[in-house]
Amino acid sequence: MASGTLRFLVALVVGGYLLAAVQAAAQEDKKTDDDKPADPDTGESTIEEKTLGLLPNPLQKYGVKFAATYIGEVLGNTSGGVKQGTIYEGRLNLAVDVDLEKLVGLDKLTFHANMFQIHGNGLSRDNLQNFFVVSGIEALPSTRLYEAYFEKQWGDKKVSLKLGQLAADSEFFNSKYTDVFTNASMGWPAITSLDLPSGGPSPPLAAMGARLLVNVTEQLSVLGGIFDGDQAGPGPGDPQERNRYGVNFRVNDPPLLLGQIQYAWNNKKGDPNPAGQIKLGGWRHLGSFADQRFASNGVSLASPASSGAPLLLSGDIGGWAVIEQKIYRVPHSDDRGIGIFARVSGAPADRNLIDLYADSGVEFIGLDDHRPDDKFGIAAGYAHVSKRAQALDADYRALIAPDWPVRSFEGLLSAVYQYQVRDGWTVQPNFQYIVHPGGGATLPSGPFAGRALKNATVFGLRTTLKF
Repeated sequence: MASGTLRFLVALVVGGYLLAAVQAAAQEDKKTDDDKPADPDTGESTIEEKTLGLLPNPLQKYGVKFAATYIGEVLGNTSGGVKQGTIYEGRLNLAVDVDLEKLVGLDKLTFHANMFQIHGNGLSRDNLQNFFVVSGIEALPSTRLYEAYFEKQWGDKKVSLKLGQLAADSEFFNSKYTDVFTNASMGWPAITSLDLPSGGPSPPLAAMGARLLVNVTEQLSVLGGIFDGDQAGPGPGDPQERNRYGVNFRVNDPPLLLGQIQYAWNNKKGDPNPAGQIKLGGWRHLGSFADQRFASNGVSLASPASSGAPLLLSGDIGGWAVIEQKIYRVPHSDDRGIGIFARVSGAPADRNLIDLYADSGVEFIGLDDHRPDDKFGIAAGYAHVSKRAQALDADYRALIAPDWPVRSFEGLLSAVYQYQVRDGWTVQPNFQYIVHPGGGATLPSGPFAGRALKNATVFGLRTTLKF
């Protein structure tokens, strides 16, 4: 990495030590422990999880724990998109967590790794061509390494440093009240997955990097991360094809910097008051980004006089805000109740396809004493096509075809019920209604260029098995 990147990493570590010296309060009494590795399928800790009890763990007393999760789902769009149809897709996630203090005596050092076996087709890719990818497990079929990193902690979880191949979606720009939803953007939002090279460090492609977490107080935390800015590497085609097995381990691309400050209230176990949290963050990418309208010779990409290569602009930035609040708490419970969330984000219009993003929703968690682990959620999302990209569509309309569609925004309405059959086994019927898929039309540079897309209705059924 460049010297500036190394200086940023050093500053993260030094800053963490300084902030750790400010406070010495323990973190064990938080209502929800966000510091353990998260299962990318369910958002639950891979250390403390409910399973079917079928996977033997003979080495757990030595600090070695294995986990296996399988998700299978059927999805179909009865209207809208490029074509109607039904698909099946699945993902097997195999993970290992190693407590190196228990295993070999290395103080507060752990290792986490997991891999995916992905199969089936993707509904968004094949049928919809939309922004809000309808499934968080949609990806090209492959067997690939996902995360593989070491984590070192200091103090009573005051400072945590991760190094290795990392994902960002479980810690940055996230809300715990989106865990019931199956749409990919309810995890890693469409603005980051579409605007950042290779989709940013999120399923199915993590990136080499480092993440520093500092719990300044029991309520205030600071996160900073530096990642390789293009985990698949530059080139034509799908990034998942350029990093097919997740083992590119790239470190020389212009870096992606992520930062977030978060403040929580009523977050101690047993506190009868409803818990809440606010997060403010942003990204800075130091690479080059394609102008959404103009070619390298200064004319519109729609013009026959265009060079065919987009004008390259230096760097990219974006910011986000997240708020989540429990509005009802089931008595004598920390997690059950009703929670609401809202997220909003923006980025420059000249170099980004999406310049404004927002989503919000409500999650009902275990309201029935007879079904304490069931969940139900309703959410809505909005992704605005940038003015520069809309201007390109207008150029195509003026220069190529008078009926060329002009993209505007994509909207999402989603409802999901999660029924727990037993510990480690859930079933989730879900419904999604997509307004203006792809902003209302296909990408001008895509295989279906110039095609208007009608609103899509999607029904799905997912089952998740944690062995």
